Amino acid sequence: MVVLVTGANGQLGQSIQFIADKHPNIQFVYTDFQEMDITNLESCQTVFSKYKPQFCINTAAYTAVDKAESEAEKAQLINAIGPENLAKICKEFDTILVHISTDFIFDGTSKTPYLESDIPNPQSVYGQTKLDGEIAIQKNWEKHFIVRTSWVYSQFANNFMKTMLRLASERDNLSVVNDQIGTPTNAVDLADVLLNIITKDEIQISHFGTYNFSNEGVCSWYDFANEIFHQSKISIHLNPIPTEAYPTPAKRPAYSVLDKTKIKKVFGVLIKDWKESLKESLNQLN
Repeated sequence: MVVLVTGANGQLGQSIQFIADKHPNIQFVYTDFQEMDITNLESCQTVFSKYKPQFCINTAAYTAVDKAESEAEKAQLINAIGPENLAKICKEFDTILVHISTDFIFDGTSKTPYLESDIPNPQSVYGQTKLDGEIAIQKNWEKHFIVRTSWVYSQFANNFMKTMLRLASERDNLSVVNDQIGTPTNAVDLADVLLNIITKDEIQISHFGTYNFSNEGVCSWYDFANEIFHQSKISIHLNPIPTEAYPTPAKRPAYSVLDKTKIKKVFGVLIKDWKESLKESLNQLN
C-alpha cells in the first residue's frame, strides 16, 4: 500500500515518519512543497501519476495563526486551495484523502465538548481558511477523512511545549493565559490514529466523514505550561493571566474541547490522557 504524506517536514509529518516502522506493509512517500506544491494542480498531478497512492495524508498547512491575519491570501492558498486540489486529484486517482483540520473552526462559546456536527463559526483568518479547506474537500471527493484536532505539540518542529522550555531557559518568570480551555494533542498520538484509520481491515463508505481527535482531559494553557515545568523539574515563577492581558492579532477560542465519541466508536481508538502523552514527548527530547 502506497501512502503519500504532504507537509513531511512539519511536526505531524515528522511524527508519522517517527512511527512509520510500526507499519512495514506501507510504502510511505514523503513530500514537502519542494517535491509537491499542493497549491499547484499540475504539481499534484505529476506526483500522483508517479506514485499512484492508495491514501494521501495531508498534513501541509499554514499554521501561523496570528500572521494569517495579515497574510490571508497565502493562508487561503495553502489551507483551502491546496486541499481542494488534493481532493480533485484524489478523485481522479481514486485515492482516499485524510486531511487535518482544527478546533479554530469553532467560535469557542460552547460550554460542552464540540461534536463533529456542531455549526462552525471561525473567528480568525486561520480558522476560516481551515473551514474553507474542509468544505472544498466535502464538495469534491466523498472518500475522505477530515480529522479535527487541537493544541498540537511534539518533540518535532516548533510548538508550545518547546517554546515554554526555551523561554524557561531564558527567564525567571513567565505569564501564560489561564482562561482559554482545551486539550493538548501529542502529534505522535495523532499520527498513530491516522495510520490506524487507513489500516482498518475494511473501510466502508459509511466510515468517511469528519472526526475529532485530541488526547483526553481538559486544561488551560497555564495548566499545560505548569505541567510541562512540573514534569521537566524546572523551577520557574508562572503567572496566570486573562486573555485580554495578552492581546494577539487573531482571536483564540475560549473553549475548544473536542468530543471524541465518534472516532472511538467507529475505529476503536484508545486515547491517552494528555499528561501521560506529555511525559512521553518530553522523554523523547532527552
